[in-house]
Amino acid sequence: MTTRKETDPMEALIMIDMQNGFLNPESSLCIRGARDTVPVCAKMLAAARASGQMVVIVNRRYREDGSDVERTRLAAWEQGGKPLTPGSVGVISEENPPELRPMDTDYVVIKQRYSAFFQTELDLLLRRKGIRKIFLMGTTTPNCIRTTCYDGISLDYDVVVIEDACSSNTAEIQQANIGDMSRVGAEIVDSETVIRRWKHNM
Repeated sequence: MTTRKETDPMEALIMIDMQNGFLNPESSLCIRGARDTVPVCAKMLAAARASGQMVVIVNRRYREDGSDVERTRLAAWEQGGKPLTPGSVGVISEENPPELRPMDTDYVVIKQRYSAFFQTELDLLLRRKGIRKIFLMGTTTPNCIRTTCYDGISLDYDVVVIEDACSSNTAEIQQANIGDMSRVGAEIVDSETVIRRWKHNM
């Protein structure tokens, strides 16, 4: 992990699963709306870094033997060339696209399940850095964003979902899950609102 500056931020931007294996149509795990959100996610990363917010890149990684792949996903994973494994290349790789790759000042967390909190060090890391509010973006809204949102609320974080920086396979799925997260207590905002807020606080 990389040490940031002496004055720790009180907010964190968390980007989830924006990796080649989820972004490319040729991948068996592709989320159809994910690629279109890459520019917005890149803009949010730049804004967070410029304003001194903590940036956490949460990526999925599977063992090559498939022993940690969700049972509901295992068949598609095997048939699709075992995406998101160490050493995977091209459209199915675990790498973030160039616009979204971690910088030295960012933190990287690896997960094997939907929620970024489930059996990872994320909660400990955020608490050690004094974080109380988290901003979520990435893919996929009904799975990884939603479960991270619910776990974050359960852990007493203030959770903000950046709607135009999240993605689903259909607009209907996106709207239904954004609505559910709003009703459970998450704040739903767009990227420009967050950027203005951070600039105002600089």
